[in-house]
Amino acid sequence: MRSISAVVVSLAVICGSAQAAPSGGEAKMVATVDTEQKRTLKFLETMVNQNSGSRNLDGVRKVRDIVVPEFTALGFTARWIPMEQIGRAGHLVLTHKGRKGAKKLLLIGHLDTVFEPDSPFQTYVLKGDKAIGPGVGDDKGGIAVILAAARAMQAAGTLKTANIEVFLTGDEEEAGSPTEVARADLVAAAKAADVALDFEGLSREDGKDMGSIARRSSQSWTLTIEALSGHSSGVWNPKSGDGAIYAAAKMITALREELPEPYLTLNVGLIAGGAQADVAKDNAHVSARGKTNIIAGKAVARGDLRTLSLEQNRAAMRKMEAIVARKFPGVTSAKITFSEGYPPMAPTEGNKALLAKLNGVNATLGLPEMQPLDPMKRGAGDISFVAEYIDGLVGLGPHSTGDHAPGETVDVPSLWTQAKRAALLMTRLSAEKSAR
Repeated sequence: MRSISAVVVSLAVICGSAQAAPSGGEAKMVATVDTEQKRTLKFLETMVNQNSGSRNLDGVRKVRDIVVPEFTALGFTARWIPMEQIGRAGHLVLTHKGRKGAKKLLLIGHLDTVFEPDSPFQTYVLKGDKAIGPGVGDDKGGIAVILAAARAMQAAGTLKTANIEVFLTGDEEEAGSPTEVARADLVAAAKAADVALDFEGLSREDGKDMGSIARRSSQSWTLTIEALSGHSSGVWNPKSGDGAIYAAAKMITALREELPEPYLTLNVGLIAGGAQADVAKDNAHVSARGKTNIIAGKAVARGDLRTLSLEQNRAAMRKMEAIVARKFPGVTSAKITFSEGYPPMAPTEGNKALLAKLNGVNATLGLPEMQPLDPMKRGAGDISFVAEYIDGLVGLGPHSTGDHAPGETVDVPSLWTQAKRAALLMTRLSAEKSAR
């Protein structure tokens, strides 16, 4: 016969340890998120109904004005960093000073959306457990989660000891240039913090919540080729060469054949060639002029490169430059240039340790363990700019579908789950000693 203690152990394995259930302050946080649901949804509605496309500078500032009083009421101080000099509204920094020596938490989100004032998609609509609207998930839903978590911490008495800086950029969807200026303050904040928590959307696979500890880079490149031109009857002649279009095709084929490796992708999004070819100033259009009986004298192509680490990114760029430097018949000039882009967020041991702590929270809440999301399934974001300086987690915002398109929809219950996760995780991290 099995002993009573053995039976108790078996039940604990199946049902979860009684000690793991929320109690004390953590139970208070869970209850507060639930009792504040209507208030949180009203805050989300107000934000969503204010257009804040990245280029709508006044709209971004108006969302700032909606957000600030909610946080200052909790003891945060607000600071606005203007960015008009690079064509963007600016960034909102909300700071809460807690216990000296406690870990400093950097919370990352953004005020802007992809929906400019001329978009037909402008209004928040609540349908059962779905909320629909521009930026309702990306990333106004993330801001709502941060606020709900902070209110829960205040109710439980854990906010007063927490060192938190909420950094809400005003141009995440279309970063101002140069990014060295646009993200300088975010990088500085990261260097002064211990942990970065990114409140963009929660990823799911097969209905299961996933943990995000890595993001790939996003970097544009431009290929420009000049070649001997002349009458088409001379094409392939050693003196005339093959022209710029043939050379572009060979180079791009070589890139496709020689670059592939795990977590690296290379896309060619635009290409043009002819007697003349040009890239527009907005980098979103290419054009060409010429005739069928003229050997193409110029070709241009644009695309993007995505990698998982800075080392992989540097190696890929070197390999691309080497391919373009090869000799091709008739080519007089060939060069490839790279944009600033978003750096990668590699899956470091520190990031994995943070996910383990989040899974500790999941155990307390009776939620399934979150497995790491494949980095191939997550695009670049603001946390990428600070990833080389600080450990971080991504995807602490709500789950949403249809992002960046009319009909963007957030799963309302995920707001409450994410707020509870965030409140408990931030409380536990704030109890740890800062390494700074």
